[in-house]
Amino acid sequence: MPNSRRSLAFVMDPVESIDIRVDTTFVLMLEAQLRGHRVWVIDPGDLGVRDGRPQARAREVTLRREVGNHVDLGPWQLLDLDRDTQVVWQRKDPPVDAAYTAATQILSLCRHSRVLNRPAGILSANEKLYALHFADLMPETLVSRDTPALLDFLDELGGEMIVKPLDGKGGEGIFHVRRDDRNLTSILEQGTAFGSRPLMAQRYLSEVRAGDKRILLVDGDPIGAVLRIPAEHETRANLHVGGRAAATRLDQADERIVERLRPWLQSDGLFFVGIDVIGGYLTEVNVTSPTGVQEANVDAPERLEVAVLDAVERLLNEQGDSATS
Repeated sequence: MPNSRRSLAFVMDPVESIDIRVDTTFVLMLEAQLRGHRVWVIDPGDLGVRDGRPQARAREVTLRREVGNHVDLGPWQLLDLDRDTQVVWQRKDPPVDAAYTAATQILSLCRHSRVLNRPAGILSANEKLYALHFADLMPETLVSRDTPALLDFLDELGGEMIVKPLDGKGGEGIFHVRRDDRNLTSILEQGTAFGSRPLMAQRYLSEVRAGDKRILLVDGDPIGAVLRIPAEHETRANLHVGGRAAATRLDQADERIVERLRPWLQSDGLFFVGIDVIGGYLTEVNVTSPTGVQEANVDAPERLEVAVLDAVERLLNEQGDSATS
């Protein structure tokens, strides 16, 4: 059924409150709608199970690119996800807390509807730790909750490093620390919650001043990229804290990283992923709700959401609508 109408459900934060100028989920939904598919939205808390079958209270949506008036919500309906949908997107933003984990485990019960990304893949792929499968592609990295160990690592790196929480998002909790900072020990104590949770520490890459490259991958293949350049007063390059988006291309170092990751992403069912690269080093693998499509579209020959939906339809056409996710 190469051009048949499908139902695509998006497990996500409230659609009414998204910023359609930058939101990636919005353009994925809008592209699905433009192709004639039915689009549903589901709050993670509205997922449930009846006799082993995953179900959800959902609303069908009609979307338009009109700021402040971008969505019409249909009436509530109870969907049997395996019977009433062909694709379920898990696009709830982090943190990956107990509620997120429960929702994703419910989605793992889908046997016919295809879940993107694969629930088992998401749950096993912490966005900081997954990259450590490719440690040789990363800057020197330590994960520890021990402040003395973190201080020793800082000294090994020459007195300068980045620290970040394992469950952070959007640049939250990231610090650029130096040995001569009088607040250093306090920052590490707070970051580790006084030794009760681990931090990731990495060598500071000065190349970040030229930009942190977000590369978007579909089924392991790059579809586009955007360079996020930090503001003068900021360490972080995240766009919502003042980073500036700029056009970019993949270089040889980027292509080498993609080649290494591709078979892992495909094997783990991580269909739509955003990897972060600074100065040729891999720093993160974002698998929950990767963003950057609209920013990358500014310089792309084709809207990236077109490539994503093409790949989704190809997946369904090749493997059938009733495929185990």
